[in-house]
Amino acid sequence: MANIKSAIKRVELNEQQRVKNQAFKSAMRSAVKEFYKKADNNDVEGAKELFFLATKKLDKAAGQNLIHTNAASREKSRLQKRLNEIAQ
Repeated sequence: MANIKSAIKRVELNEQQRVKNQAFKSAMRSAVKEFYKKADNNDVEGAKELFFLATKKLDKAAGQNLIHTNAASREKSRLQKRLNEIAQ
């Protein structure tokens, strides 16, 4: 455990940020899973709404450096491809 006051504060802030990041990444993954559930049921309108939500969360996660920018782009591309498949 840290002895210096500033180090103690840093440990506390790191823990708070870790919990916040963990919750955000979980919500992002859940949004993607919900999209795939709607897509598997061929619910085009529901999938479109969840597509926009999932892409928004992916972009925000990439902006906060929670995931790599290319990883977000790759996942968005997969979502778009799946949406186009069910839309036809």
